[in-house]
Amino acid sequence: MNPILRLCISRLVQLPLIVGVIYTLTLILAWAVPGDPLEGPEARRPPAEVRQQMRAQYNLDSFGSFYRSYLASASGWNWLDARVGITQQGQERSQEWSRQDDAARTNGLPVPERRVFDLGPSLQYRDRRVNEIIAESLPVSMTLGLLSIVLATVIGVGAGVIGAVKPGSALDALTLGLSLIGISLPTFVIGTVLLLTFSVWWPILPVGEWGTLRALILPSLTLSLGFAAYIARLTRLGMVQEIQSDYVRTARAKGLSERDVVLKHALKNAFLPVLSYLGPATALAMTGSFVVERVFRVPGLGQHFVNAVQNKDLFLIIGVVLVYSTMLILFNLVVDVLYRWVDPRIA
Repeated sequence: MNPILRLCISRLVQLPLIVGVIYTLTLILAWAVPGDPLEGPEARRPPAEVRQQMRAQYNLDSFGSFYRSYLASASGWNWLDARVGITQQGQERSQEWSRQDDAARTNGLPVPERRVFDLGPSLQYRDRRVNEIIAESLPVSMTLGLLSIVLATVIGVGAGVIGAVKPGSALDALTLGLSLIGISLPTFVIGTVLLLTFSVWWPILPVGEWGTLRALILPSLTLSLGFAAYIARLTRLGMVQEIQSDYVRTARAKGLSERDVVLKHALKNAFLPVLSYLGPATALAMTGSFVVERVFRVPGLGQHFVNAVQNKDLFLIIGVVLVYSTMLILFNLVVDVLYRWVDPRIA
């Protein structure tokens, strides 16, 4: 079997097991957080009899019952069981869905959508389901994250190559210093400084907006600088080692230009550690930009996750974590495949 195909099959088999462990740990931690998701200041706060009914419907009083019911719904088992009729409960659910669909058609209402992976209702946002919230906000976070990773790669690789070509020079010291600052400064500090500079003192860029290219500049730049600092250090370290290797000296002896030696030979191998870092970094940038979204009022997934934690919205907390963990695993798989494509010697 092809090594890359074998790797993909192996990782995809492991994916539900890893996500299952993450789901278990997340639910244990979220369940242990003090507070009542139905009585918090930002929650629905329905009447007492309605709260009691919701607790029974969603198993909010029993960890074990909630664990099993949510897992069956989020994993797609409930949908499959209703469609195929594997169990008696699935057959009853199928009949109930048919009655609801017929009633909707009779009254001229839209037929309810049956999602394969149902992440449940939000306990914080009235009449909204977690699938809808993620479907609306995740593309925003992904757009911001992808643009940030592209900027980080361009800035970081460029700075790392410049520093490695002339190690020990003033330019190398400058790139190392800026990388250290980028790693050390928290994202909210960088964002606040950029916001004050380019939106308050020198108002050339908007803030609190979304949907235009200009509105993307400040949040994407803020999110990219921390990643760019790590990429610059990884690139410089790899380039310094590769430039001193035998094949680079051979390429120079053959009369190749310094540009070709650096960019076509040394950078290809030096980029492998960066490629390894880009997998989790991309997933983190696309779903973990909580602070940046807060500072710049970006309508992404981060603000919903922060609100969900504050209000103990179990469905939304677990839904976001499951989406993030799945993306992280898949991006790491993509990186491993690219690793083997760039360097077939890697087993």
